[in-house]
Amino acid sequence: MTIREIKTFPEEVLRKKAQPVDVFDEDLVSLVDDMVETMRVAPGVGLAAPQIGVSKRVIVVEFGHEEDENIPKRLYVMINPEILNASEETVNGIEGCLSVPGLIGEVTRSQVVTVRGQDLNGKPVKVRAQGWLARIFQHEIDHLNGVLYTDRSENFWQPDDDDDDEESF
Repeated sequence: MTIREIKTFPEEVLRKKAQPVDVFDEDLVSLVDDMVETMRVAPGVGLAAPQIGVSKRVIVVEFGHEEDENIPKRLYVMINPEILNASEETVNGIEGCLSVPGLIGEVTRSQVVTVRGQDLNGKPVKVRAQGWLARIFQHEIDHLNGVLYTDRSENFWQPDDDDDDEESF
């Protein structure tokens, strides 16, 4: 596993629509391993392949239980993810991004999403996510479409010491 450099705005790769994955091989496994390691070291709760300069539709998300930090985190690896359903109910939340260091912003997202994609073997997977997990999936899938959270926020700012517990995606 290799820790990769996280690309930051205004790197061009962050604004391109990522290409679908159609080959499920050892190179893909290696890419995902590097993404997980890079996300954990950063530290973050999600990472999209374009954030490390690879224009492929691959995301990793690692998140625990919102109300009980004693429940272990779960790692989600999704290839070619797409949002099938998004609730009309939305919620505002503060987001940061590993590719936009030094800023956080308020973003309105769907409270619940159903995401469909493939696992590392190309088999179909589906995840129904709510709350922060839904927010993370939406944030990472936005990256695959060349969208940054700052595009969805009308107000963003530099965090102060009170914002230290905010997570970056």
